[in-house]
Amino acid sequence: MNQFLMLPMSFFSDLGAEFYQSFVEKHRYLYLVNGLANTLLITVFAVLLGVVLGTLVALVKVAHGNDPKKFRAANGVCSLYLAVIRGTPVVVQLMIMYYVILSSTNVDKIIAAILAFGINSGAYVAEVIRSGIQSVDRGQIEAGRSLGLSQRTTMVKIVFPQALKNVLPAIGNEFIALLKETSVAGYIGIQDLTKGGDVIRSITYLAFTPLLTTAAIYLVIVIGLTTLLTRLERRLHRSDYR
Repeated sequence: MNQFLMLPMSFFSDLGAEFYQSFVEKHRYLYLVNGLANTLLITVFAVLLGVVLGTLVALVKVAHGNDPKKFRAANGVCSLYLAVIRGTPVVVQLMIMYYVILSSTNVDKIIAAILAFGINSGAYVAEVIRSGIQSVDRGQIEAGRSLGLSQRTTMVKIVFPQALKNVLPAIGNEFIALLKETSVAGYIGIQDLTKGGDVIRSITYLAFTPLLTTAAIYLVIVIGLTTLLTRLERRLHRSDYR
């Protein structure tokens, strides 16, 4: 019985020693803190870039769909962009951006990562926004035109706000997905959250505590964002019945 009780005590004692060696000793927790800051920085600005780029692509695709004579060249470029970005892995795009496209410049690795992840995100956001615009009843467009509004004004003031309301949860999910995708930023030497945990592992030769802590940090952030998205969806649904 005593041996049975001493097993858990020894386990927690070893775990405490491993935790101290991984995070407290020589302030190694800073690898995770700095990595988390880089991860959030890349994610936020990449999502902003993706939303802007995706909106432009979606508007071109919708305009061309409504009138095939408009934006033929731009629609061809957008279709090629969507096919290439959605058909290749994000880690390959990241390495091409840094080692090929920006190889002759002194651009910071963080900027290169923001561009790569933002361009990747834009391809998926474009389809989300396009579907949101197409989900708006066509009667809304006809009502705007009957009031004397131009097609552009109708799109900006009537259709797009309703579409944005419909796609906000999906854009939030894209933010969560992008947060996890940035874990490959270490391929170009960026010390993101995942890389920070791996650096601690390589220094201490201990994998259990740093890697599980890294996973736990991702999990807490994702759960928090998912909770916020759920509340946002409920508020949006409540406003539909007012």
